[in-house]
Amino acid sequence: MCACADQPEFKSLRLLRADEFRYTSMGGETGIEGVDDRKDMEETRRTFSLLGLSEDFQADVFKVLAGILHLGNVEIRNVGSDRSSISSSDPHMAAFCDLLGVSPDGVTRWLCHRRFVMVAETVVKPVTSKRAVNARDALAKQIYAHLFDCVIHKINAALQVPGKQHSFIGVLDIYGFETFDVNSFEQFCINYANEKLQQQFNLHVFKLEQEEYMKEDIPWTLIDFYDNQPVIDLIEAKMGILDLLDEECLFPQGTDQNWIQKLYNYLVDNPLFEKPRMSNEAFIIQHFADKVEYQCWGFLEKNRDTLYEELIDTMRTSKFPLLANFFLEEEPGGVGSKGIKVRPARPGVKPANKNLRTTVGEKFRSSLYLLMETLNATTPHYVRCIKPNEEKMPFEYDSKRVVQQLRACGVLETIHISAQSYPSRWTYIEF
Repeated sequence: MCACADQPEFKSLRLLRADEFRYTSMGGETGIEGVDDRKDMEETRRTFSLLGLSEDFQADVFKVLAGILHLGNVEIRNVGSDRSSISSSDPHMAAFCDLLGVSPDGVTRWLCHRRFVMVAETVVKPVTSKRAVNARDALAKQIYAHLFDCVIHKINAALQVPGKQHSFIGVLDIYGFETFDVNSFEQFCINYANEKLQQQFNLHVFKLEQEEYMKEDIPWTLIDFYDNQPVIDLIEAKMGILDLLDEECLFPQGTDQNWIQKLYNYLVDNPLFEKPRMSNEAFIIQHFADKVEYQCWGFLEKNRDTLYEELIDTMRTSKFPLLANFFLEEEPGGVGSKGIKVRPARPGVKPANKNLRTTVGEKFRSSLYLLMETLNATTPHYVRCIKPNEEKMPFEYDSKRVVQQLRACGVLETIHISAQSYPSRWTYIEF
């Protein structure tokens, strides 16, 4: 979109280059060799039109995206030690409010202040620039999430065929296991999801397969496999990492440092959890794929990711219908709940009570629970992807690293069980 800023239909969006917007430049280099962003935008718009998305709706989508980019560039300054402010002449705040039809006074006020309702009175207090920045980013993420769901809903409606739906083919594509020089809450969530998917893989490829042979009284030598349930328990069980994180988030004065100390105190005897020798601000988890060291800083704020009611109310008053609809009071099981319904196949960690304000970690845990329900009620097929090297370089092959991945993912055991198993599955009558 930024690459098309000079096109007539994008002029009103006041777009800059991608490297001039905070949200699009956080990863460093904004261009990719061999990728033509203008051409990709044309392809995206052609595809939208092919799916029946009107030109007006497409324009609204790009308007929301441009608004999010401008919101990320709003400068929030410190005023003393406990206050924050936004200049009334900030061009990005003006662009955000103009594009999305909201009051600049309202947005500015509720980014930099919070309302506290007491028993007998309501108090409005200023917040620090750090909290204001967190509120800004939470608002941007919320708008983007609503837009994403809206587009997906439109695409699903366009692809929907008449008649009753009996079965489906689904494709699940997620980030693989991540370990960087600095790992934070995002890598923790991605690796947690990979642990759950690895467990599901183990269940179908090893446990259920071998149980079937035992049930049929077929001679079979049991093949051992690594069970990663203890790692999952470390993360999601009572008084586990997520539980202690949510507990610390309940305290207004909770800090990352307090939380990491609780981890050290409660999990010190767990063999899959380690405290780094040279740091009091990190922890190590022995995942199925590798050991990963996570830095504690930012976990609480990212887990809270709170969008306060005053900002939501401001968005509801928008003169831009699409944005206002995003923030309408949602009925239980709103837009995102429509689709294929499957019965729970196996017990797991139940989703949180939807009437309570939940943390990002709790929402993520609940979404994984629902994903596992779906996967366990279907017949899964797997494509295991291996990184040939850690530098993401073409034609480079690190054999040691590849073998480590094959062992960690259970691929060698999978080959073993496939070689010894019985691929033909006929009923007695068919035979």
